[in-house]
Amino acid sequence: MWYHFIAIGGSAMHNLALDLKAKGHIVTGSDDEIFEPSLSRLKAAGILPEALGWFPEKIHSQIDVVIVGMHARADNPELQKTRALGLTYYSYPEFLYQHAINKKRIVIAGSHGKTTITSIILHVLKSCAYKFDYMVGAQIKGFDRMVSLSDDAPIMIFEGDEYLTAPFDLRPKFHLYKPHIALISGIAWDHMNVFPTFEKYVEQFQIFCNLIERNATLVWYERDQQLQKIVKQLRPDIKAVSYVEHEYIIENEQTYLLRNAVKIPVNVFGNHNFQNIQGARIVCNELGISDDNFYDAIKTFEGANKRLQKIFYDQNRDITIFLDFAHAPSKVKATIEAVKSLYPKKKIIACLELHTYSSLQRDFLPQYAHTMDLADISVVYFNHHALELKKLPNLQQEEIRAGFSNENLKVFDQSRQLFEFLTTSISKNCVILLMSSGNFDNFNLANWIKTI
Repeated sequence: MWYHFIAIGGSAMHNLALDLKAKGHIVTGSDDEIFEPSLSRLKAAGILPEALGWFPEKIHSQIDVVIVGMHARADNPELQKTRALGLTYYSYPEFLYQHAINKKRIVIAGSHGKTTITSIILHVLKSCAYKFDYMVGAQIKGFDRMVSLSDDAPIMIFEGDEYLTAPFDLRPKFHLYKPHIALISGIAWDHMNVFPTFEKYVEQFQIFCNLIERNATLVWYERDQQLQKIVKQLRPDIKAVSYVEHEYIIENEQTYLLRNAVKIPVNVFGNHNFQNIQGARIVCNELGISDDNFYDAIKTFEGANKRLQKIFYDQNRDITIFLDFAHAPSKVKATIEAVKSLYPKKKIIACLELHTYSSLQRDFLPQYAHTMDLADISVVYFNHHALELKKLPNLQQEEIRAGFSNENLKVFDQSRQLFEFLTTSISKNCVILLMSSGNFDNFNLANWIKTI
């Protein structure tokens, strides 16, 4: 098969391109910007476009399928040529659904935790030697790519993102997958540019539940007030299974799951991660995996990339640095609480980059009120260029402090000044938490760590 990718440089898109190439297919693509690590990985596979930009001449009748990423605009010249030639084309999620249409589909959804829950399930399935296809939103240790497709695997695990599908298909991605087993971890307003009200955002999860296959299972976090309302309206053929946090204890900065008074050491921490573990366990049970096998496997799970990922540790000075994807208010609060729970006696420096459309919206800032109060030093970084790209009005430092309801909040708009401040704030017995869905304006974290 010949696959052509319009917007091949995206995080998800380039992983799919790499997987199809590895399976022996012909893969080509285009994009008007490609950053690391996509650039190096595509180059190593021999499918990096020779030049940036859109080239309609790349589209021809020998191509079997064109896959279109969200980064491409609706008037993209390659997409227009695809349509003119009558070629088969799909959005990224539609292509995945078509691949898995005859498989058992498991979809992990929710405003927070879905990457970690999906990662846990994949880790356990692999440990138990199950055959499965998957798509997850982060790099996981032990997996070469974020997506893998096959002809013989009977099941496919999807991370169910609620963001839009494609320029020509404005449905949320997770509306396309129609699961046989679904999990929703909770609902907290996000993607304000697409869902301008909380009610509109919640509605997407109601629709998702209505699209679940007949006689399917919905696993849900029972302490979420919005999910409590949604579950009351489920179709009678859907089996609803609720969960809360798994029991755990912390001893000497080590966390343990408690199973019938037996302590099981794990490499993740924080109340939100014990919610994630419990939800993943129930999904694995639904797939036929025993608790004995689940607990054996979870001991070796090391988390997903940028999910409380430890990127530095100095044993002599007892300094630890974590990198985390947290950006929405609920995620920021939960991540800081997790660090504080593991290191209650240490100095916590929490730093958040405002990077998403919602987080840079003046009207959305009050959603962050008191989310960083547990940290000893709270820092927020934003970039004026990011505001320009999103065509948003400029923000003032005072507005950000007011939104966070934190008069002591440090605010920076230059990454160099930010990391100079962090360097001077470091002391013995210190934990630094860097939270961002971006990259602090391409700041070189590796070089900064060398200077510490």
